[in-house]
Amino acid sequence: MTVVHFDPLFATTTDVLRVLTLADYNTRVVVIGTMLLGLAAGVVGSFMLLRKRALMGDALSHATLPGIGLAFIIAEASGMTGKSLPVLLAGATVTGSVGVATVIFLRRFTRLKEDTALGVVLSVFFGAGVAALGVVQQMQSGSAAGLESFIYGKAASMVVTDARLIGAAGLIVAVMCAVFYKEFKLLCFDPAYAAGQGWPVTVLDFLLMSLVVTVTVIGLQAVGLILVIALLIIPAAAARFWTERMSVMTITSALIGGASCATGAALSGVLPRLPSGAMIVLVATAVFIFSMTFGRARGVLPRVLARRRLTVKVARQHLLRAMYEMTEEREPALVEPHALDQPGTRLSMTDLTRRRSWSTHQLRVQLSDAQEDDLVEPIGDGWRLTEAGLTQARRVTRNHRLWETYLITYADVAPSHVDRDADQVEHVLGPAMTRELEAILGERDPGGPPVLRSPHALSEVRT
Repeated sequence: MTVVHFDPLFATTTDVLRVLTLADYNTRVVVIGTMLLGLAAGVVGSFMLLRKRALMGDALSHATLPGIGLAFIIAEASGMTGKSLPVLLAGATVTGSVGVATVIFLRRFTRLKEDTALGVVLSVFFGAGVAALGVVQQMQSGSAAGLESFIYGKAASMVVTDARLIGAAGLIVAVMCAVFYKEFKLLCFDPAYAAGQGWPVTVLDFLLMSLVVTVTVIGLQAVGLILVIALLIIPAAAARFWTERMSVMTITSALIGGASCATGAALSGVLPRLPSGAMIVLVATAVFIFSMTFGRARGVLPRVLARRRLTVKVARQHLLRAMYEMTEEREPALVEPHALDQPGTRLSMTDLTRRRSWSTHQLRVQLSDAQEDDLVEPIGDGWRLTEAGLTQARRVTRNHRLWETYLITYADVAPSHVDRDADQVEHVLGPAMTRELEAILGERDPGGPPVLRSPHALSEVRT
């Protein structure tokens, strides 16, 4: 009877602890080496993302394949060891640099768009690489070449010299990005202005792409040329959700890249059947999804909550202004600035629903929320503004009419459209903008400028 043994999908508890504590020498080398790669990729990837060169890394990674094949062929023909990592990476660097130069040349000296240039470089160079690997397989030593590991990655085969090479290259990339930080930042955000100021934009662009080539080449063994683009883009894209500052984004991207690589490499040790390159990309993707959802600056959830808060604020201000204007029409004395110790007049539900396009349910919800904040109070079968509500409503209405006056006087907006335009902007007027509008309109009142009246007569301001 034949017994078939299957490799366990999950490592034992002892193996997991050894991986998490980096007890094994090979585990330390792989985790530290991939972490250094992630740090370097996160730094240079930030500039790539803002430069709108997200697919450049993909094209360059494919452009390295013919260099690997040619380097192996030349090394074997010269009597050297074709599988020497420095030799293979040197060949990848040469063809990767040629790929960069080709993209820049096609974009600068032809009518081709950048996406077309990237597509040409990616397809042509990758085809040349497949052809070169075909030649390698026909060589006497080709069967043992193992060059396919550069396509899919094989971090488990990393040795200490590889980790040192990655660390040295990553350090060079980080130092270059720090030295040319201001120049790269200007290149990313306004290359036309940089060219107008006399900066060598083409040289800076080629320097930045050379750093991308460096990270791409040193990442081939860890994640492979197919997945290395993920290390250049995903950490930077995830960091973009957390901040609007370039410096913070670069640091955050580096940390995300380093943590993703270290965690993915460790998980690959815990899950023996899963390759390290794929695990690194999956971990980075999980961080990206988390950042996209909860990112403080651009995350989906914070934006939804901010929009919700703005919607509630706008609805509250519309209610207060409607009640104020109705009170002003019925009892003008109650809305005078000195009448701060009196509540507003009673307004029925029917009056309020006619004032704006509210449904009865929406109005009841708004009134209930305003009552909780002590801004309105029920009286009989109607509602009225409290003292606090009248004060806040006076400020809201005044900002609205200030903006109306400004639009008519200075923005040349027709009086028939001014109320609609004011509704779109008045809710974001802060104290500084309000003071600026007061100064522009020339209001002078030591006790605070009075509320502008008669919004329908604002067209007379022109005369």
